Amino acid sequence: MGMTARVLAVDAGNSKTDVAVVAPDGTVLATARGGGFRPPTVGVEPAIEGLAQTVKRAFAAAGVTSADHVSACLANADFPVEEEQLATALHARAWGTTVEVRNDTFAILRAGVTEPRGVAVVCGAGINCVGMRPDGRTARFPALGRISGDWGGGWGLAEEALWHAARAEDGRGAPTTLTHTLPAHFGLPTMYALIEALHLEHIAPTRRHELTPVLFTTAASGDSIARGVVDRLADEVVTMATVALTRLDLLEEEAPVLLGGGVLAARHPQLTDGIRDLLAARAPKAVPDVVTASPVLGAALLGLDAVGAPAEVQTRLRQHFEP
Repeated sequence: MGMTARVLAVDAGNSKTDVAVVAPDGTVLATARGGGFRPPTVGVEPAIEGLAQTVKRAFAAAGVTSADHVSACLANADFPVEEEQLATALHARAWGTTVEVRNDTFAILRAGVTEPRGVAVVCGAGINCVGMRPDGRTARFPALGRISGDWGGGWGLAEEALWHAARAEDGRGAPTTLTHTLPAHFGLPTMYALIEALHLEHIAPTRRHELTPVLFTTAASGDSIARGVVDRLADEVVTMATVALTRLDLLEEEAPVLLGGGVLAARHPQLTDGIRDLLAARAPKAVPDVVTASPVLGAALLGLDAVGAPAEVQTRLRQHFEP
């Protein structure tokens, strides 16, 4: 023991945390996986303590006790003040000489590009967008839900589907087969029964996200209401990407627009085609692609960027995660 690694990379999302310990030559000495990182729910220190258990296992497996630099891409780090607070808490753990905290969306962006340049839109439980340039300029949104102007994300899509289906069944809205497909997912006969089950929590509130794939399946069957919701999501993704490209002066030059998160990674044809068509109209030089690499790779690459590692070191790191 007593050795040091070059970078401790952390990608901590709401549902899971991945950690990688990287040597000066880009070799991955060890990785570890832990639970979700939710400071707003449990508090900063308990969240950091949970993260510490994962880091401890990774350090032990790598045979090191610290790193030169900690690159942490963390969920719920939505404002600079939150990044600073989390960076202070991580620095107190003495895992590295220097610490940089970013929102976890930056990890997905950096994992998908060969240099820190481009835009990423992530649609999982929520929706978020970030962009960056090699000179350090960034573009981002608070991404806190409706209070910050967001629409979309798996949770929001499920609620939108429920809203349309409820109104269709009782006559306030246009007809849609969502009135049948949504309750049928839970083995129920009507939207009225589903609304009651959700309200009384006979169905756990956390299970609402299961309705997002049902929405896409219903859209694929030709239902106009469901298709309209999917088209709206495509529009929202492209709107966020175009604004970020504009802020970074990348709209007039070729730049990657990376798509990540469970909803976008599923590559639903209507959604994927809609995004590509809208981007072609609004940002013709944008190059869309779906990110499949592990986000912890992005956190590690950001760490290597910060310490000025040469290209061959970054290549060796990427080969570990993309053999």
